[in-house]
This record gives sequence, C-alpha cells and structure tokens, in this order.
Amino acid sequence: MAEGTWTSRTRVLDVVTHLPDFVRLYWRLFRDGRVPLWAKAMLVGALAYVVLPFDLIPDVIPGIGEIDDLVIVLAAGRWFLAACPPHVVREHARAVDGRRRA
Repeated sequence: MAEGTWTSRTRVLDVVTHLPDFVRLYWRLFRDGRVPLWAKAMLVGALAYVVLPFDLIPDVIPGIGEIDDLVIVLAAGRWFLAACPPHVVREHARAVDGRRRA
C-alpha cells in the first residue's frame, strides 16, 4: 500500500472516530449566545438544503447526487467554525475533549 493512501485512510478514520465530538462541539457553539446569529443561520440553511427536496444535482443520480449535499454541509461547517470567535471555539473544544477523556 502506498504511503499517501495509508495517510489518507488514517485521516478519514480519525475524522470518523471523532465525529461525535464534532457534533457536540457544533451543538455547543450553536447554543452559545456569543456566536453570531448569521453564522447559525448559515448552518441551519445548509442543513435545510440537505433535508429539503430540491438539489443542485438530483439525488437520483447514484453517488454523484449526494456529493453536492456533502460539499455544502462540509463547507458550511468550516465557515461556521471560522465565523465563531476563536476563544469561544477553544472553550467549547476543551469542554468536549474533557468530557471524552472523563
């Protein structure tokens, strides 16, 4: 197996194993009053896009139809974190990490 493939698989496995922590972090940030309302609205809009029946690429196309949903959710997640005050993100990340280690 190539070195790059092994590294990619390790990163994917890390993300998957930490997915519950990411969900907890996003939920805590979403409920925090110090996070801008527009950032929360953007996250809700991205999740609504996934749930609602309209799509840029129809889901009837196997595999490709779900990619636009995934890209929008990932992009919105990154933008949401970038829009949150860094000290607030660190505070909640420490709390989530402490809960996981306890």
